[in-house]
Amino acid sequence: MRNLCLLAAFISPLACAQVVSVETNSLMRLPNTASTLQLEKLVVADYGTLLIPSNVTELSVGELQLGHEARIAIVPSEQALDMKVIRAQLAEGSQITARGAPGTYEKAARAGRNLNLQFKALNAPKLVVDARGGTGAPGFVGLDGANGQEPGCTWGQAGHGFDGSNGSDGQPGAPG
Repeated sequence: MRNLCLLAAFISPLACAQVVSVETNSLMRLPNTASTLQLEKLVVADYGTLLIPSNVTELSVGELQLGHEARIAIVPSEQALDMKVIRAQLAEGSQITARGAPGTYEKAARAGRNLNLQFKALNAPKLVVDARGGTGAPGFVGLDGANGQEPGCTWGQAGHGFDGSNGSDGQPGAPG
């Protein structure tokens, strides 16, 4: 029976950690091995970035500290992210971003990720959450104009060239 419980603990889609710390001016990505993460303490130093992968659907944090201009960046996904924080201390300029991906000529823009944020105690000058959709793809370039007609004789006059075609409109952006 003990072996079965131990096996269930290893296979469970729940990851626990004591403290996760992101250093100043650095980027750290959370593991994408589990869909549910529980952190006792999460510290993102000044100008640091924590990246949350798309398969994480629930993040529970006991204590959250974001330094000056620190950010939590959330990768776009069809699944919503539930983020529950017991105590949060946010410095000036810190933010949580869940922006959508921009479109390209081959792919449409992706929508921003749906967030369910819950803070039990929040100490911050301002809470900034950016969940804009991705920008649309640019339009195609118009065609060049055609050459004019050659002159008929040595002193003749050349004909006018033809106008080029218009470029196309860009593709629509994605919802936030």
